[in-house]
Amino acid sequence: MTTPQESTRGFVRLAIEADHDAIHALNYRTFVEEIPQHAPNASRRHVDRFHDENVYAVYEVNGRIVGMVSGRTQRPFSLDQKLGSVDDYLPAGRTPVEIRLLAVEPEFRASRVFAQLVGFITRHLMAQGYDLGIMSGTTRQLRLYRHLGFHAFGPLIGTEQASYQPMYITAEEVLMWPDAMNDGVETLSTGANFLPGPVGISDAVQQAMQRGATSHRSDAFHARYRDAQQRLCALANARHATMLLGSGTLANDVVAAQIALLDAPGVIVSNGEFGERLMDHATRMQIHHTVVRAPWGERLDYVAVAHEMQRSGAGWLWAVHGETSTGVMNDLEALTAIVHTHGAKLALDVISSLGTMPLSLQHVWMASAVSGKALSAFPGVAIVFHHGDTCSASTRIPRYLDLGFAVAQHGVPFTHSSNLLDALGTSLAEIDWPARFRRLALDGAWLRRAMESRGWRVLADARFASPAVHTMIPPAGVSARALGERLRDAGWLISFESGYLCERNWLQVCLMGHYTPEALRAFPAALDRCADGAAVKRPPQAAPPGEFSVGRAATA
Repeated sequence: MTTPQESTRGFVRLAIEADHDAIHALNYRTFVEEIPQHAPNASRRHVDRFHDENVYAVYEVNGRIVGMVSGRTQRPFSLDQKLGSVDDYLPAGRTPVEIRLLAVEPEFRASRVFAQLVGFITRHLMAQGYDLGIMSGTTRQLRLYRHLGFHAFGPLIGTEQASYQPMYITAEEVLMWPDAMNDGVETLSTGANFLPGPVGISDAVQQAMQRGATSHRSDAFHARYRDAQQRLCALANARHATMLLGSGTLANDVVAAQIALLDAPGVIVSNGEFGERLMDHATRMQIHHTVVRAPWGERLDYVAVAHEMQRSGAGWLWAVHGETSTGVMNDLEALTAIVHTHGAKLALDVISSLGTMPLSLQHVWMASAVSGKALSAFPGVAIVFHHGDTCSASTRIPRYLDLGFAVAQHGVPFTHSSNLLDALGTSLAEIDWPARFRRLALDGAWLRRAMESRGWRVLADARFASPAVHTMIPPAGVSARALGERLRDAGWLISFESGYLCERNWLQVCLMGHYTPEALRAFPAALDRCADGAAVKRPPQAAPPGEFSVGRAATA
């Protein structure tokens, strides 16, 4: 015999057309027979007046639809029509969506089906940029609504037989629900890509990559190149963008070559692996520089940076914006102010920050980026942002690193890949960037809370942390490598194999590419399961520098 608990086990999913009859039938049983809101009819089906505009989520148990909810984004909402504009009742600065037609079969109301439906549709709409849900909650369930975090507003609506209270809930409140609320969603997620690269790729980007190759000398290629340039410049608020065939390391070599042409001393700042790599780029290019360091995971000492700029007479400053190794976001405004004060140029590595948050390179002389991280495309396109007017070809630097030569050739001096360019262009065009930034901020905050509640420490302080890069220190006795391998075997891809992570017993969860909200919500529970088998002796942890320091790395 099936127990009541087993009988409620199912999962939430978006509805398909084949579910519509079951939706209309449940709609009728709930809002005609149980709550007398509409007149009866012989078909015992009720088609909502906004059916064609609704996005439905359903809860399925053993092939049966036992619960449903819908979301509707078009204004005016039904509540607008009943109360006048509802915006005056709502928190300012929000993008609302209306949650409607919440219905659950009576025998399933004692389970978590109700909360899972609301949570699922809310997260689905959050992914599209909406961050506030409004609904008319039946007065029969006000206690439950309030328990979940809904706030009442405005007067009651409806009739004595079917009375409703207008309510709203914020995305942040939904994300704070206990993990148990999402058990029904977890069954849909068998893994996800949370690597810093290669990242998860959307179907449209995959298809673009598979198109037939086009000559890099053709007009069609150059048209697509210019379109991608324009999109990149709009995203970064930059003047010019040049794309070369290569990795982020190549982009930084190109920047280093331009710095070398300045024939001036400069300062490099470092508080992680990729700041250290900037120093290596400069050393290999024989650029005279000094270094200001901070401990890994800590913010830079901007007073020390300014002091070293003045002491050394630096003509340039080179920094990593989003330090991939630690998840620390260095302060672009502070760095910009320092170079402005000293009449210097700012070069920036934005490889892990471009595409994760609003970014302006208006006052940045040169910046490096790449296609294969938060731009959610395939690796292989190195991107250099620049002002354009300072670039001129030079025989002092290697031919492939000569940005001036590339600019003179309209960005395509040598063989390029139309497949990689098409994939990047498709990703840039398909992503709603403001919505993505809002979603990453919410998802990143939720992930931090979920991990800290499990005894993990997120390395970067929340005040200056990337929303998309989460470097984590496991609880005592847990091997990051063993855990990473177990997660990988279960389909969850996280970063743990880089040398700097292995040395410190760290791992990373990165929200760089294409992933679903449902997969992210399922990840902590998957980690819990895998952690049971990863509780082995930890390798020695490398001690990061304990103090801020300034060093010289002068070269010939």
